[in-house]
Amino acid sequence: MTVNNRSANAPPRRSKRDLPSGGNTIATTPSSAVSALESWTETTANPHPTGTLGKALEVLDVIASADRPVRFTEILNQLDQPRGTLHRQLSNLVAEGLVTVDQNQTYSPGLRLVKLAARAGSRNALRAVAAPHLMALHEATGETVHLGVLNGLEVVYLDKVESRQSVRMHSQVGNASPLYCTGVGKAMLARLPLEDAADRASRFAYVQHTPTTLASSSLLLEELKAIRQDGLALDREEHEPGIVCVAASVLYPEGEGVAGLSVTAPAFRMGPDKITEFSALVRQTAQNIEDETDARLGPRHQE
Repeated sequence: MTVNNRSANAPPRRSKRDLPSGGNTIATTPSSAVSALESWTETTANPHPTGTLGKALEVLDVIASADRPVRFTEILNQLDQPRGTLHRQLSNLVAEGLVTVDQNQTYSPGLRLVKLAARAGSRNALRAVAAPHLMALHEATGETVHLGVLNGLEVVYLDKVESRQSVRMHSQVGNASPLYCTGVGKAMLARLPLEDAADRASRFAYVQHTPTTLASSSLLLEELKAIRQDGLALDREEHEPGIVCVAASVLYPEGEGVAGLSVTAPAFRMGPDKITEFSALVRQTAQNIEDETDARLGPRHQE
């Protein structure tokens, strides 16, 4: 993120009731995972994919879209693939758990594909549930608010409400940042089981982005202890000079994933008093999102 001195109009205000429609259920059909992959493929490949990924997606699409298990010949008749190629594709997909084959030699979506679909749907649902809470936090602080999710050693930003201030942060939804030097990243790391957090901490390159960037796993792990106790994480100009964040983590749904939110502002507007004020707001907003996510999206509510 970089400081943007360009003035702009404030984003339209929304009430807490303005929750985007259609975002409050987890997608449990495997076709949603296939659709996400297909969207990527359509922008990078020909209409008739020739690469290995494209051919595998074609097979998955046929199987996931069917209303019953399908036979090899049925798949073959719908695709422009040689018989031998299709055999290899199916064998690989079965081996990876994306497709299952039963004793009648019919194919259906595998458990791994279902889990991928549910995970993708859960993230979309989280964004919808969090939206009014992020807007309320933005209205209370006047600063930029981010929602991010854990992705390996990075945080990927799912949503953002832009600051109303003339001097504000420039960032984009979909961008990724390292966990060890961002407020949201450290908040999420602190919410992980100790062994998981320690393992990830050992794998960072620890690039020294600024003089205040944590430079080692020992320093990071020590800070994570304090974050666990306080429930809040700070980015003290550790990723970008002149930028300070106050962040907290969110579990969703019922502990199946880790997300985080932050209020981000230029350092000259984030003195000690303002950090204290925003900390209480961030902590309460994270708890509100977590409570609503668990109530609306937890597995026990999907029966």
